[in-house]
Amino acid sequence: MAEFPTTARVVIIGGGVVGTSTLYHLAKAGWKDCVLLEKNELTAGSTWHAAGNVPNFAGSWAVMNMQRYSAAMYRTLGDDVDYPMNYHVTGAVRLAHSKERMQEFEKVAGMGRAQGLQMDICTPEELQQYNPFMETHDLAGGMWDPLDGDIDPAQLTQALAKGARQAGGRIERFCPVIGIDRDGDEWIVKTEKGDIRCEKVVNCAGYYAQRVGEMFKPFGGRTVPMVVMSHQYFLTEPIPELEAWTKENGKKVAMIRDVDTSYYLRQEKTGLNLGPYERNCKAHWVTPEDPMPEDFSFQLYPDDLERLEYYIEDAMERMPLLGTSGVGRNINGPIPYAPDGLPMIGPMPGVKNAFEGHSFTFGIAQGGGAGKVLSEWIMHGETELDMWAVDPRRYTDYADHDYCLSKALETYGHEYAMHFPRHEWPAGRDKKLSPVDAKIRALGGQMGAYNGWERANWFAKPGDDTSEDSTHTWDRNGPWAARIKEEVEAVRDGVGVLDLPGFSRFKVAGSGADEWLRGLTTGSLPKIGRVGLLYFADSRGRILTEMSVTREAEDRFVLVTAASAQWHDRDWLEGQMPDNCAFTLEDWTDRMSTLIVTGPGSRALLGKLCDADLTLPWLSFQETEAAGGWAALLRVSFAGELGWEVHAENADIPAMYDAILDAGAVPFGMYALNSMRIEKGYRAWKGDLSSDYSLLEGGLERFIRFDKPQDFPGKSALLNEKQQGVKKQFVTLVVDADAQDAPYMAPLFHGDEVVGETTSGDWGYRVNKSIALGMLRKDLTEPGTEIEVEIYGQRRRATVQADQPLWDPQNERIRV
Repeated sequence: MAEFPTTARVVIIGGGVVGTSTLYHLAKAGWKDCVLLEKNELTAGSTWHAAGNVPNFAGSWAVMNMQRYSAAMYRTLGDDVDYPMNYHVTGAVRLAHSKERMQEFEKVAGMGRAQGLQMDICTPEELQQYNPFMETHDLAGGMWDPLDGDIDPAQLTQALAKGARQAGGRIERFCPVIGIDRDGDEWIVKTEKGDIRCEKVVNCAGYYAQRVGEMFKPFGGRTVPMVVMSHQYFLTEPIPELEAWTKENGKKVAMIRDVDTSYYLRQEKTGLNLGPYERNCKAHWVTPEDPMPEDFSFQLYPDDLERLEYYIEDAMERMPLLGTSGVGRNINGPIPYAPDGLPMIGPMPGVKNAFEGHSFTFGIAQGGGAGKVLSEWIMHGETELDMWAVDPRRYTDYADHDYCLSKALETYGHEYAMHFPRHEWPAGRDKKLSPVDAKIRALGGQMGAYNGWERANWFAKPGDDTSEDSTHTWDRNGPWAARIKEEVEAVRDGVGVLDLPGFSRFKVAGSGADEWLRGLTTGSLPKIGRVGLLYFADSRGRILTEMSVTREAEDRFVLVTAASAQWHDRDWLEGQMPDNCAFTLEDWTDRMSTLIVTGPGSRALLGKLCDADLTLPWLSFQETEAAGGWAALLRVSFAGELGWEVHAENADIPAMYDAILDAGAVPFGMYALNSMRIEKGYRAWKGDLSSDYSLLEGGLERFIRFDKPQDFPGKSALLNEKQQGVKKQFVTLVVDADAQDAPYMAPLFHGDEVVGETTSGDWGYRVNKSIALGMLRKDLTEPGTEIEVEIYGQRRRATVQADQPLWDPQNERIRV
């Protein structure tokens, strides 16, 4: 046996499919000095999970890409590494009981087409050609996914392990990790067999990931936001009719996913496997009375079939064959859940050179792609595609145990739920409240959560339907529509106020801060007393993040960015800071809040409340006193009207908000703001602004200073792209929409060819048009060009607009 390694380049903790896939990808890329530490057996999750489903398309662009890669990888993996694998591509029918579900299927199928995947929308009659044993009389239709299937997880993991070893990776079995330490720039991973020093360490510990995560707390880590759920499925005894059909057709019958009732039903040998996601679900190991055991690798929870009765009965009506055979075995085992049900893949928040790849509810479906993505993070510090949907930094300090438990129960119980654009999930709310939260709600505010912060989406009036059921629609119109229109018109014609807690803000101060920022941003810094917009690129010139910067003094800056970007941008900024620098970076997110005061009447209103010089130009900054407290006034407006951001200490916000309301401002919400920003063509982070696009593709060349001496990240890549010319470009489209506006990642068509995708869409109440922002093939971006956008299965005409805002194209209203 080889001597136990005392050094490594990377140590991966956990030997499930994601850990072995990561080692496989690292080794194949030439990173041979990497070690995987496995506590017990190399298998996907624990031995209770008999087989996995591939792929389970979740409607997320990033997850769909990851699962597409997995499915393609698995088809050839057995031959690639010379290891036998049982991989059955059976396809799956997804059943729809309603018009709304069919619309969702149309959306997912459109996203698939944009990625080169074919998923067909079916009538009830067409569904039966894929599974002749099921009843379809009560269905609205369905979707056929030809790539879905099942694979043996033990074989898959062993194949990945063999391939990793062949390429130079090392696996240490029966080697539990007992601690983590740090020595300078090196990690020390402590095991029962000895210590290993390494450059980078990865937490792929499955449902033990939270326990492993605690080891990193002394080095800046946090409690991993996850919960372990109990997932049950049962296997029937052999069914003669199924055996005969399989023998005659030479394949398994197609899987059924009844996403409205919430279960999957697939063939297992010559029987059936039913796996529900029940509403009356249960978490384990969440109380002191039910502690997580030291080792649960070969154990199961007690059977709890009463939770499954409704789903069993429904499935037997759907496929009567299920009721003709006895139960062969029931399996009840652990499955990890992040609050949103998506995995954690990427940098460990707050910890340098540490990464995470865990909390996979569909580990087989995502494991191949997850290993690719995680290896990219480890090797390059960035990924080929934007993976924000699964980035661990998407959760910040609000994701405590109460939040994670309530959200996991909600997410598991609604595993296949539709995510309507105006629907707000009720669990895990009120984690971070504005200083005027009670006032906002008293005024009718209908709240939404933004990085844990509660903000008003719209303001209801007496008699408006504010029920959760009213939001279960893909349509633009609902109880909110008339109110959004009124709020926009109030801003357009008078003055509105938006309470906006939770802006991520960072104070950078000290000698050298200015030169450091110049070396990071693609553009220029503003002068003292001015506000600017900074863009930061990765090594390939793609959009990493956007921040507004206020220059208070020569070496004192305030950086403000999206609420959800707090830990993402904090970690990136801290990672770029040189050793022993003379300047500091402080996170002031929780210390201050913001009021947006905007509209043609905003100057007169603010003039009653403070003695600031309100004639200072657009993009100016000044300090003043308002309603008895200090305030910073920034003359900017995301709404595209004359306006100011009022930044103040949390304690002073209530008096200021009351004074602004008393002076005549109308409260407006996030839905109105989104409508107005899209009329101006303003980009939103991780929608329009993502690392799937370069700054040049994003139409942001005016924020790039190619002639400045600093060699900012991505400069050479952007210079090369500028010389070669972009292949796609950001555009504004006016859409001949029907009842729905273009959703995120709707495909754009020219004839029958997919030529781009939308990045956001909404109704513009000032221009009275449906608007979409998106990326389009360069040769089709001339103003006036007509293409089509697919909105929930309907092709709608869209016209390319000139590269200027639809509302107030010369920005006269902002600059007045």
